Amino acid sequence: MITRKPIQTLARVLGTLLIIAGITAFYFFIFNQANSTTVAMTFLLATLGVATAWGLLEAIIASVAGMLCFNFFFLPPILTFYLADSQNWVALFVFLVTAVVASQLSTSVKQRALEATRRREEMERLYELSRALMLVDKQSSTAGQISQRIAQVFAVDGVAVFDRETDQIYKTGAADLPISDTKLRDSALQATAFHDIQTNLSVLPLSLGREPVGSLAIYGASISDTALHAIGNLAAIVMERARAEATATRMEAARQNEAMKSMLLDALAHEFKTPLTSIKAAASSILDEAPPAQKELVAVIEEESDRLDSLVSETIRMARIEAGDLHLERRPQGAADLIKTAVQKLRILLEDRDIRIETDPALPDVLADAELVELTVRQLLTNALKYANPESPIIIRAAAADGVVKISVKDFGPGIAPKNLLKIFEKYYRVEDNTARIPGTGIGLSIARDIVKAHGGDIWVESVLGEGSEFFFTLPVAERLAEQKR
Repeated sequence: MITRKPIQTLARVLGTLLIIAGITAFYFFIFNQANSTTVAMTFLLATLGVATAWGLLEAIIASVAGMLCFNFFFLPPILTFYLADSQNWVALFVFLVTAVVASQLSTSVKQRALEATRRREEMERLYELSRALMLVDKQSSTAGQISQRIAQVFAVDGVAVFDRETDQIYKTGAADLPISDTKLRDSALQATAFHDIQTNLSVLPLSLGREPVGSLAIYGASISDTALHAIGNLAAIVMERARAEATATRMEAARQNEAMKSMLLDALAHEFKTPLTSIKAAASSILDEAPPAQKELVAVIEEESDRLDSLVSETIRMARIEAGDLHLERRPQGAADLIKTAVQKLRILLEDRDIRIETDPALPDVLADAELVELTVRQLLTNALKYANPESPIIIRAAAADGVVKISVKDFGPGIAPKNLLKIFEKYYRVEDNTARIPGTGIGLSIARDIVKAHGGDIWVESVLGEGSEFFFTLPVAERLAEQKR
């Protein structure tokens, strides 16, 4: 919408009156032989010219002024507004109506032409903006470049773009936009748009039908709603594309990292197990021919070689699980047997500890990967050994409940603060109060969680400060899963 200044309007009105006065003077004083039809047509042409050049207001003034001058100077009796002939009244009325209608039509055509020109210019600028936004530098802030490109292409006083992902606002042009940072953020968070006519400020959320990725404020330019929304869509597309590319880059980097990690693990496994195999073979050969006094020592070497080989295999498997390489080989397993096997593999660490196993006699089988469930029990038991008082017992329980077998490991250690309970299973998270004195990597519980979730079970912890903690996890009963498959 085009707005006028009062001085500009006054100048145009005076110009219109001067044109009518000039025509009147020409035909009355200089070329006074012209008939009334010629004079009327000249006034009409002048009115159309004014309508085309300036607008409807000036055209109406020209019509009225032309009618009055035509009546006063050119219709008999002249130099008076009185008309003796009724036909002159009709002619005067027809002149006025024709002038006004023609002015309206001319103004309408002009406005449509201006609107068409404006739309064409907006389309050209939108095309230019789209090309500019497609070439944004990936090394710099996308939102900041969007702000700069819009300000340059549309020649506005100021532009501000809020990036929801980084919670940053990027401004170009006027330092003091007539909008607070809070309102700009609210536009994105609440998906609301508004336009302030007084300050010529437009604000809209940047969205492609989903949750807004940010918001845009444009100040000091008259831009149509259609073009404004097109600008917003272009900005949203570019920001979404930048996000997608960044995510894809991170995923590819993670994939390559995991591939390298897998190759490194395989190499480490080979490097560790080759000498262990040689040590065990040598120990076995010596054991057959060793005197009785040495057989016990050689047996320890052989036993510890087996244990070290098992630790290497378990460490590598944990690393692969942590990397997302988790494959289950589920078969019906006795839960009590799984617990006993897991405890047996930790017998070196459990020499002087009071480990109590409490299981129901009629415990049903679970459908599980034996090695992974044993690994879960060992992780929970190792965690309890780290934090519990050495003189206190550790209780492992297993009981059937609602189609699952619930297994728990209870210690009588310092307990876990409520603020840490929700994060205890997160990767690399360790309780702040104990990180300095308790060794560990912070991935054991997260691996236990991944294994249990892969089996379709749940895992959680209950703890009281000063009394200890109890970790629970569930496994589906084999019979129930078989019934569901039927």
